[in-house]
Amino acid sequence: MERTLIILKPDAVQRGLVGEITSRLERKGLKLIGLKMMRLDSALLKAHYIHLIDKPFYKGIEEFMKSSPVVVMAWEGFECVNSVRLIVGATNPRIADAGTIRGDLAIGQGRNLIHASDSKENGETEVARFFEDKEIFAYDKSEYLHVYEPYERA
Repeated sequence: MERTLIILKPDAVQRGLVGEITSRLERKGLKLIGLKMMRLDSALLKAHYIHLIDKPFYKGIEEFMKSSPVVVMAWEGFECVNSVRLIVGATNPRIADAGTIRGDLAIGQGRNLIHASDSKENGETEVARFFEDKEIFAYDKSEYLHVYEPYERA
């Protein structure tokens, strides 16, 4: 099973969209394996956004991500990275499809509600960056019998 990291950014928390967004992921049939609210510090943000550090807009991202607590979640499921990216929608909410989180709930590109891992490898790396092993929960989800084919549950 793949893992993916979701960060509900300050705009999602401040606008009261945590439940709405979490519900969409649950309704997809994904399994929530880790959840916490936290304040992000500069060191963690720099590690997470290392690919953007040299960009002129990075300082604004860091300030925004530190402006409010965020909700960090780890999710698991068969090919869940791509499934979550489809649910989340395009980075720019103005071009995100209707029915996606960003397409339905966001308008500003810099305030796009949610981070989702962009690859299986980054999903594993990012979950490990934000969660200790003891914060990740392995459990059987009984609905998987009704969500996945047997080979997708293996």
